[in-house]
Amino acid sequence: MTDHLDVATLQRRLADFAAARNWQPYHTPKNLVAALSVEASELVEIFQWLTPEESARVMDDPDTAHRVTDEVADVLAYLLQLCDVLDIDPLAALDAKIDRNERRFPAP
Repeated sequence: MTDHLDVATLQRRLADFAAARNWQPYHTPKNLVAALSVEASELVEIFQWLTPEESARVMDDPDTAHRVTDEVADVLAYLLQLCDVLDIDPLAALDAKIDRNERRFPAP
């Protein structure tokens, strides 16, 4: 289902979607970061009062699984749009961060 998807394709779809609605003027780094924060908070809200055990089973309930999946998609969409606007390669950024963390926190 997602074999043909990659970050660049998704970023292009998001940019095309925004352009078709003339939303680009609103897609400033400040606004995208704010929207990202809101969507991340909506994801947190789902888990807020769950026990660790309940949170581990959150995808067992179809309605909750759908909500979690939608919020993850929203967070990712805003993050990819932010990366596009700031010309950040998100995969390269993550790869470099993992490298730094491996040096900073060596395995015992």
